[in-house]
Amino acid sequence: MDDAEVLALFDRRMRREAPPDGPGCRVERTGGVVRQTGPAEAWNGVLWSGLTAATADRAIREQIRHYTALGREFEWKLYEHDRPDDLGDRLRAAGFAAGPREALVVAATSRIAAVAAAPPAGVELVPVTDAAGVGLMAEVHDRAFGTDGSRLRRRLLRQLAERPGTLAAVVAVADGRPVGSARVELVPGTGFAGLWGGGTVPEWRGRGVYRALVAHRARIAAERGFPRLQVDASGDSRPVLERLGFAVLSTTTPYDYRPDATTG
Repeated sequence: MDDAEVLALFDRRMRREAPPDGPGCRVERTGGVVRQTGPAEAWNGVLWSGLTAATADRAIREQIRHYTALGREFEWKLYEHDRPDDLGDRLRAAGFAAGPREALVVAATSRIAAVAAAPPAGVELVPVTDAAGVGLMAEVHDRAFGTDGSRLRRRLLRQLAERPGTLAAVVAVADGRPVGSARVELVPGTGFAGLWGGGTVPEWRGRGVYRALVAHRARIAAERGFPRLQVDASGDSRPVLERLGFAVLSTTTPYDYRPDATTG
């Protein structure tokens, strides 16, 4: 497949036909929109839309009503190839806040799984299977990204308890301290394994921890029979991923809606 064909497959499998990705979640297709609704700790938002200039504003209002009635913050995940061309402007006008743009990068799992990327000396990759491991992941998340990892902690604990086969998580440990962590989401039927949450604490960056976490998760995805890997890559991770063999297929921007932020 060429890149355009892979992107079309991604849009179909991971967006238009996406199954729920976590416990208590449901995917609905309504009014030219595919959205996921779940508990507060889950990802809530719009996965795909097939809109026009004539239908976009009404669809945006409908999603705001839907999630606000449930008391949920939500994200409209907008890709650069989505239409209409001014959908981002329309979302901002409706009260959404745009987050940092990321690159949608995809690679053949077998190619990345074959990369020789052992962790640096003194670092061990430890599987996360219980609450203690999730706690270490949340600690890395707080230090690596400077954000509160409590919501992530709740989500991962529930996923490990109720849908353990859809998640594989790992912590990089040095001298008994977590220095990096990451997870791979393995949603059945999609063919794409999603690499998420790859983070390294500041003092360990640039030493090969992130690269080792990517290769480790690729090998897990290969063992589980997922032929492709997908990452929403930040500006920091994109160069590493491209050097490993990932191809940029599009860009994606999160548009977040928080009812209290728009109503004051």
